[in-house]
Amino acid sequence: MIIVPLIILCLFINRNRLFLLLFFGFNIHVWTAYIDSMATRANYIGYPYKAIPTLPIHFGMDSSLVPVLFIFMYQYTLKKKANFYLHSLLLIALISFVLKPFFVEMHLFYLSKGTNYFYIFLGYVLITIMSKGIVEFFLRLQSKSELPNTKS
Repeated sequence: MIIVPLIILCLFINRNRLFLLLFFGFNIHVWTAYIDSMATRANYIGYPYKAIPTLPIHFGMDSSLVPVLFIFMYQYTLKKKANFYLHSLLLIALISFVLKPFFVEMHLFYLSKGTNYFYIFLGYVLITIMSKGIVEFFLRLQSKSELPNTKS
């Protein structure tokens, strides 16, 4: 479950925007890992099985799938000049209300302490906003550094 999405990503990622797309995906992955770690430690969510049992930290079964899905969504919105936030909400709804319940049914994920799928949805909205904001911040920094020097 961890390797397959990464292989698909390598085959279909837009190489002209490789760093932008991977930086966005990295942000999604890091924020997801942080929030997932906090929620797991507080026992709001949990995973009966570790994806990589030899690691002392936990990676969920979807630790590569979710960032890859977001990378492909971002790639699509850049290519088609589509609304990023609308497509993000659609993807987040798919992950929160289809993928996560599927993982629960397969006994790969569980919710506890009153946590529900809407909370998962809100978490992914927060993660997406933070990730997009960080990417936009660095894009602005990059564009400012590329301005021609007017001083002689």
